[in-house]
Amino acid sequence: MSGLCAAAEEKVGSRQRVQVKVNEYKENQNISYVSLRPVLEKTAKVCLVPFSLSDYKPDKFKLPKSLLDNSNNEVACKKYKKTEIKKTFRKILTPKMKTTTSSKTESTLQKSSVDVHTENNKLQHMSTSDTVILGADMEGRQDGDSDEDTTSGLDDFSGLSPYERKRLKNISENANFFASLQLSESAARLREMIKKSQPPESKRKKPKKRENETGCRRSMRLLNIDPSGVSLPETPTQPTVVVVDENPLLPPGPLEMTPENRDDNSELFKGFLQTWAEVSKTNNKNIEKELSSIKSYKANLAGMVISEDTVCKVTKGSVCSMALHPSEIRTLVAAGAKSGQVGLWDLTHQPKEDGIYVFQPHSQPVSCLYFSPANPAHMLSLSYDGTLRCGDFSKAVFEEVYRNERSSFSSFDFLAEDASTLIVGHWDGSMSLVDRRTPGTSYEKFINSSLKKIRTIHVHPVHRQYFITAGLRDVHIYDARRLNPKGSQPLISLTEHTKSIASAYFSPHTGNRVVTTCADCKLRIFDSSCISSQIPLLTTIRHNTITGRWLTRFQAVWDPKQEDCVIVGSMAYPRQVEIFHETGKRVHSFLGGECLVSVCSINAMHPTRYILAGGNSSGKIHVFMN
Repeated sequence: MSGLCAAAEEKVGSRQRVQVKVNEYKENQNISYVSLRPVLEKTAKVCLVPFSLSDYKPDKFKLPKSLLDNSNNEVACKKYKKTEIKKTFRKILTPKMKTTTSSKTESTLQKSSVDVHTENNKLQHMSTSDTVILGADMEGRQDGDSDEDTTSGLDDFSGLSPYERKRLKNISENANFFASLQLSESAARLREMIKKSQPPESKRKKPKKRENETGCRRSMRLLNIDPSGVSLPETPTQPTVVVVDENPLLPPGPLEMTPENRDDNSELFKGFLQTWAEVSKTNNKNIEKELSSIKSYKANLAGMVISEDTVCKVTKGSVCSMALHPSEIRTLVAAGAKSGQVGLWDLTHQPKEDGIYVFQPHSQPVSCLYFSPANPAHMLSLSYDGTLRCGDFSKAVFEEVYRNERSSFSSFDFLAEDASTLIVGHWDGSMSLVDRRTPGTSYEKFINSSLKKIRTIHVHPVHRQYFITAGLRDVHIYDARRLNPKGSQPLISLTEHTKSIASAYFSPHTGNRVVTTCADCKLRIFDSSCISSQIPLLTTIRHNTITGRWLTRFQAVWDPKQEDCVIVGSMAYPRQVEIFHETGKRVHSFLGGECLVSVCSINAMHPTRYILAGGNSSGKIHVFMN
């Protein structure tokens, strides 16, 4: 009896260890049927049955012998009823039972558990929920049959209990059953089928080159061969020229009047210089006329027309400045270009190409151009390159009036009526007083202003001690008598502008009006009849002043004959040049039809005659005249 109890306790210990493995896959401790997916039209089921000594009855564990037969496993598992097996799980081993197991038995059980897991991993087609759990719960025979089966074929394991021998036998039988299913062979056949179903990678075959095939044609110039097939001698490589500066400064001092578009020794050029000198002598005094009425002024403007003979390309590059000679006999137009050229055009001469002469007195844009009020034979030009020159047609030379290589010039005007003193504006906001009466070089007085930049500078026509400057967003009026080299404060500041300013000019005869051109698409006219602490704003004219990057900015200027009217270019279609009254009303629009198809940004009116000249951004001049 004691031997039976010891054997029972030994079985209970081994059962507890096996139950731990089983509980990892079962949560509710119920009987689990694990179905194998159909492979080769066969299905197998493995029954896992727990074992308990407390409820042990020999009649409860009877299973058909065919269950152990590999050929009839499928039929036996189907006939076995689930309800009969669940009855054996009513009670579980209690923890009060003492278990004693030898070290040899534990090692054997661990090896058996590892074998079960390795067999399960071979089933690659099964999911995690379908994993087969092979444990020691397989019980299905009678006591007599069970003892015979466990003892037969397991004599080598004499140290094991009958339960362990039976468990090992069940493991080996299950392994043989899975081997009979030939799962590895089926998996190999499936892999071959998958490989065959995939399309083979198409490799493009390179076409074989034909020996007699004609090759691509190549340039004979690149091959250095002449048309007859003879190789040409190699041309020596020319050294690369490094351009240090695209616009180098011209040498200081006077420059000869050498036209770039024709020979300087030709009879035409000599006659041109003689004509300009003679015309300037006949008009030493300006003819003063009274201000005409708006009605007669409109009638005269309506008689001004343009034709193909009055349109011609004069300079290279866009026109930045324009001036009309005050002659009453001939029509002489001067234009300063962005390239530094100064072009002269005599419209009286025919054909028109023979009356054009182009000079290069500067290396950068010519932003300001005036004929001297004392001697119209002198033409003064100012450039960004920091030079101010005077073209003397009687001597055929461009004299240097003022030079400052450290700063760039933007605009200038005559402080004295005899053109002896000048006021020069710099792009950095500074100013210079230049006196031409000094022998040799001109006297310079450098002055700092309160502006960061100066675009235009203009002197009052009556009270010449006052001058107006257009900065970035402010317009200042200064008194030349109160300038301080360290820093000068303006008398009046016009702060009504919201964007950058292009120009600011006094009216030509009285200086009672000031017109400004601003990038906010407005022309403003101020009342400057009384220069005090404030100058009231009279009129605001809506006008498109956005010319973009490639066009010269608009500059509204006064008509020297009619100081209450302003001339300005237009972006409207068809292309035109507009004239506005100081009240804001449009007086006239110059339309040229096919002769005017571009924007004339810079315009100038003859001081006494009804002649208007407009320059565009390609160097072409359009002239309206009656």
